Amino acid sequence: MLFNSYIFIFLFLPLALAGYFVLNHFKCYELGKLFLVGMSLWFYAYFHLSYLWILLCSIALNYICHLLLIHRFHTRFTAFAGILLNICILYYFKYFDFVIETINGLTGSHISVSGVLLPLGISFFTFQQIGFLADSAKGSVDRQKPLDYALFVSFFPQLIAGPIVSHEEMLPQFSDISKKRLSAENFYFGLRIFILGLGKKVLLADTFGQAVYWGFQHYTALDGLNTFLVALFYTLQLYFDFSGYCDMARGIGRMFNIQIPVNFLSPYKSASILEFWDRWHITLTRFFTKYIYIPLGGNRRGILRTCLNVLFVFCISGLWHGAGWTFLLWGLLHGVFSVLTRLWRILKSRFIPQALSHPKAQPVLKMFGILLTFLFLNISWTLFRAESLSQAGYMLRNIFTFRGTHIYAELAGYFQLHEFWYIIKFFHLDALPYASYYCMFGITAVALVLIFACRNLHETESSHRPGLINTLSLTVLGVWCVLSLSGVSTFLYFNF
Repeated sequence: MLFNSYIFIFLFLPLALAGYFVLNHFKCYELGKLFLVGMSLWFYAYFHLSYLWILLCSIALNYICHLLLIHRFHTRFTAFAGILLNICILYYFKYFDFVIETINGLTGSHISVSGVLLPLGISFFTFQQIGFLADSAKGSVDRQKPLDYALFVSFFPQLIAGPIVSHEEMLPQFSDISKKRLSAENFYFGLRIFILGLGKKVLLADTFGQAVYWGFQHYTALDGLNTFLVALFYTLQLYFDFSGYCDMARGIGRMFNIQIPVNFLSPYKSASILEFWDRWHITLTRFFTKYIYIPLGGNRRGILRTCLNVLFVFCISGLWHGAGWTFLLWGLLHGVFSVLTRLWRILKSRFIPQALSHPKAQPVLKMFGILLTFLFLNISWTLFRAESLSQAGYMLRNIFTFRGTHIYAELAGYFQLHEFWYIIKFFHLDALPYASYYCMFGITAVALVLIFACRNLHETESSHRPGLINTLSLTVLGVWCVLSLSGVSTFLYFNF
C-alpha cells in the first residue's frame, strides 16, 4: 500500500488512527499495540500476500535469537548465527540471481536463476533486526515482549523504506502511556508534515520522474545537452521522492505521537561528499558506522586502514542499494571521493596557506564546495539509475561531449501539467516564443529554490504556528495532491 494512494489516505490511515486511539482511550493498551501490528501487516501484505510470510518468519526467528541472547545462551555463537541467518535470507532474495547471472556471464555456463520476487523493504527490516541482535549480544537491550518486538519491526510508517530505527528510539515510545492519547498538536503537525511530503512526491518527484523515464528509455537518441538535463531531472526526482517519503513517514508517526528519527536533512546543501552522507539517509550511515566501520577499526588504526575501511563500507552501501555492478561501482565511486576528501582535509590543515581559512573566504569556498558536490552527485546518480554499465557509460560520455543546441520538445512535454497549461493558455502566453518550455523551466527553478534557498521541514518545525493562512494553504496543497493521485507511482527506495 502506498502513502500516495486513495486507499491509504481515505481508508487505511483513518482506520488505523481511530482504532488505535479508541482502544487506548479504554486503556486497552496491549490490544492497541496488537491492532497496530495487525494494521502494519495488512499494509505490508497489500503489496503482495506472499511477502507476509517472509516478514513474519523474519520476526519470529530474530525474536528467538533475541531470547537466547538475553539468557546468555552461547552469546557469540547465537549472535553470529542470527546475523548470518539474516544475511543469508537477504542474499537469497536480493543477490542470488545476480551472483548466478555473473557466474554465467564469466564462465559461459547456463545455471538457472530462481526468479524470486524481491520482498519490499527486506533490506530495511533485515538491517534493523541485525542491529537489534548485535545490541542484544552486547547486553544493551532488555528482554522484549513478542508484541513489542513485532511492533518495533513492522510499524508501517518506516517498514518499507526506512528509516532504519534502533530499539532505544522506538521501543520506549511504544510503551509510554503519555503517548496513548490523541494529541491535537501532534496530529496537526503530523498532518502538515505528511501533506508537504505528499506534495514533494506527487507534484515534483513524479513530474520529474516521467521525463527521466522517457530519457533513459531513449538515451541513445539524446545529445549532450538533453542527456545532462535527464541526469539533472533524476537528481531532482530522487531528492524529492526520498525527501517526500521521509516526511510522510515522520508525519504519520507524529499523528500516532511517535517521533520517527530524521533521515533526510537538505543533503544537496552539502559542501563535501562527507557532509552529504551526514545528511542523506542518515540512519543508514549511522548503521554502517556503528556496526561495520567502527568494528573494522574506524579511524583508529592509521590513515591507510581508515581509507580501506571507508572503501569497504561504501562498497557494502552500494550493494545494499541494489544487486548490480552499477550499484557496486556507484558505492565505490562515493568511497573514493570520500577518501580523497579526507586526504584533502589532512593536506589542507598542514600545507594550505592560512589565507584560505580567513572568515571572508569561507562563504565562497562553501558555495564552490556545494557546486562541486552537486555536480558530482549528478554524475553518480546517473550511474545509480542506469540499467547497465554500458548505458551509464554512454550517457556520461554523451554529457561530456557538450553537444546540443536545443531541448527536445518530448522532454519538455512531460512538464506541461494541465493546471499550469490552462493558466498559460488563459493569459495567451502560449503564443509567445518557446511557450512549451515555460513549465519545464518554472518547475525546475522552483525545485532548485526549494533545495538550495529554503529551510527544510525539520528546521521550520519549531517556528511554525497554526493559523488561518497556514491551514488554508495546507488544505489547498492537500486537495491539489489528492486530485493529482491518478498517476500513482511507487517510491524509488522501495526498489532498494
